[in-house]
Amino acid sequence: MEDMRAGDAVPERRPAASARHERRRDWGDRQAATVLAQALKERVYATFTGLAIVLVLRAHDPTPQQATFSLVIGVLGITVAGFVAEVIAHLAAHASLPDGEELGRMFRVASGAFASVGIPVVLLLCSWPGWISLATALAVATWVYLGTLALIGWAAVRRTKLVWWQQLLALVALVVLGGIVIVLQLLAHS
Repeated sequence: MEDMRAGDAVPERRPAASARHERRRDWGDRQAATVLAQALKERVYATFTGLAIVLVLRAHDPTPQQATFSLVIGVLGITVAGFVAEVIAHLAAHASLPDGEELGRMFRVASGAFASVGIPVVLLLCSWPGWISLATALAVATWVYLGTLALIGWAAVRRTKLVWWQQLLALVALVVLGGIVIVLQLLAHS
């Protein structure tokens, strides 16, 4: 046996993680990724809905109160629809009602989608007393929604393992598809 001197570090032996532990960790990572994907999906739906409502409002002449009400009710409607869709999907897939933990997750995902209305509503509320014009509030809200969609798309593409030019191509494809969605929503709401 080799001589150990004072101060020499004794290598710590750690047992190898069991296959079961690794599977649990992988399962937890997959579940976290699934929840993230659901939350982003709902956020994108709510953002597209809010953007379509704001664009339609810009083409009409509502009062600030009407514009605020339309935006809140529209985004709340898509948020509640997403929550109900999650419950229905759970019923169909699991043949049972979701438990408290699942309902909590569904509610968190849905409420995250409703948060997309935050800054645009603050802008619209500022137009009530005339601090900013309604046209300005709607224009800035449009850019907030477009920026939100761009940021979500960029973040999603950046997480991929694609090389830079493939990431750029994917981002351009997302922008084109997003533009098609906006045009279709404008046609439906005009």
